[in-house]
Amino acid sequence: MIESNTVYFVGSGPGDPSLITLKAKELLERADVIVYSGSLLNPKILEDKKNDAVLHDAALIDREKIYETLRDSTKKGKLAIRFHDGDPSLFSAIREQIDKLEQDGIQCKVVPGITAILGAAAVMNLELTLPGNTQTLIITRAESRTPVPPRERISELAKHGATMALYLSVHLIAEVVQEIMNSGAYTKDTPAAIVYRATWEDEKIIRGTLGDIVKKTHEAKIIKTAVIIVGDVIAPKKYEFSKVYDAGFTHGYRKATE
Repeated sequence: MIESNTVYFVGSGPGDPSLITLKAKELLERADVIVYSGSLLNPKILEDKKNDAVLHDAALIDREKIYETLRDSTKKGKLAIRFHDGDPSLFSAIREQIDKLEQDGIQCKVVPGITAILGAAAVMNLELTLPGNTQTLIITRAESRTPVPPRERISELAKHGATMALYLSVHLIAEVVQEIMNSGAYTKDTPAAIVYRATWEDEKIIRGTLGDIVKKTHEAKIIKTAVIIVGDVIAPKKYEFSKVYDAGFTHGYRKATE
């Protein structure tokens, strides 16, 4: 049920319009005001909006204007949504908006969406957590104009040797690879991939290793809207079968067979 006096922060998914959730589609179809991520969201998704819905491209306005638009629209009894690419819980700046809106007595709800790394994994048929290989996925981004805590620098996180996914970082691919290599947990032969606009009609997948992915990325002229993936799960030389589906493994739903 869509509630009144509520701002919805809605994930649009990785790009393919058919991958938007039913809840998100319902909100899009009913919204009076839509503040959307114009630089990242597939415009085809907006084709399902109401004819008289008012659009605001968040790429062209600042934080205060976004907040005022959501606040004022809701107080006038209109249904306003903040429409994000991917999932609103990752690299979206929703916390600063939700805090201010709630201080004004406006309820906020988040509707999840498929995030870019999951879209990228899907188009590559990857299992990001592979038994006998890694059970951990680290999602982060490179440090640039926006700093990261020292303990979360790429070179520190990479020490785990887990699958790594880096958002907002492909323009810094050379620096990213150098930091990953500085961790000592990976070699030049470690598989790496760049997935540009995963699930979009013009998606591109670049496969390589830490030794050649920088050159391949530069040759493809990809500088934005891509996820960097690093780890043996991209091209595993070996892995273990799941225990859950092993005939000799007993669990709460099935006894082991001889």
